[in-house]
Amino acid sequence: MRFLQSVFLLLIVHHVVTIINATILDPKVPVLSGARFLTTSYYEKSCPKLEAIVHQKVNAWVKRDNTLAASIIRLHFHDCAVRGCDASILLNHIGTERRAEASKTLRGYTLIDDIKAEVEKQCPKTVSCADILTAAARDATILVGGPFWEVPFGRKDGRISIAKEADMVPQGHENITSLINFFDKLGLSFVDLVILSGSHTIGRSSCHAIRDRISNFKGTRKPDPSLNGTYLNSLRKECRLDTNYVNFDATTPRTFDVAYYKNLGKRMGLLATDQLLYSDGRTRTLVDILATQPEFFMSQFAVSMVKVGNANVLTGKNQGEVRLNCNYVNRRA
Repeated sequence: MRFLQSVFLLLIVHHVVTIINATILDPKVPVLSGARFLTTSYYEKSCPKLEAIVHQKVNAWVKRDNTLAASIIRLHFHDCAVRGCDASILLNHIGTERRAEASKTLRGYTLIDDIKAEVEKQCPKTVSCADILTAAARDATILVGGPFWEVPFGRKDGRISIAKEADMVPQGHENITSLINFFDKLGLSFVDLVILSGSHTIGRSSCHAIRDRISNFKGTRKPDPSLNGTYLNSLRKECRLDTNYVNFDATTPRTFDVAYYKNLGKRMGLLATDQLLYSDGRTRTLVDILATQPEFFMSQFAVSMVKVGNANVLTGKNQGEVRLNCNYVNRRA
């Protein structure tokens, strides 16, 4: 029986990998069209120290504050989820994504500014903020025990950032169909949705974001019935104030592992969208696989991060610019 279960599991894993590879290689996926101009050797001559600078800076900041690792990964996703990976989330003036309600809990801007300042000293007017943020997300992942992947470079920074567009990024209360559709528009599959959600194996959420789940689910004045009772009591203690923070992963919150998926099986998903991955038949099988296959999770997380980093990138000379300061567009001559 165990042998048959193992064979069945391997067949499912093979099917999932096939889906992932197909979505990467499919030339019909329009949002990834600009990615063909990206290359891992893009700065080999123009800024050979780039990755060393990024690594040194991310390492120094994360050592001082371990929670920054998850924040940088999240900042990268919020950037790519709106207009693609063009550093539009970093623009800091009235009406930008950064000033949107959905972006209020985003962090890591100062770290990116620190990296950019050093890069400008070493390689003036050469490296985009979009490339810096993408590389920083990779290094942040590694520093908390996640996988390594080669980052393709060559993104340009966008000049447009609109607050209301940031409010369309998933906030943790959507249904699975909405999430699948949102990811599809980025050129990502339901597999990428489940795997990238695994970044919640680290990081924290504000208690405000889960208030309805623990006290007034869908206006019933009762908690979400999908919450494990013991876990619910723990959340109530930790979230006496909406301004408090609670770990996504209640068991190993500082380790990049598959405990996140195991917790979903125990009804211990923090956000409604986390737990729905286990409740929905379209995603539950993959959750079960990931909970028992840490090597598979690590390898495919790297694949999915490359894919999200390639979403809707700007690469042409007239598509974007290399910002001198990540907070502002360059002044036109």
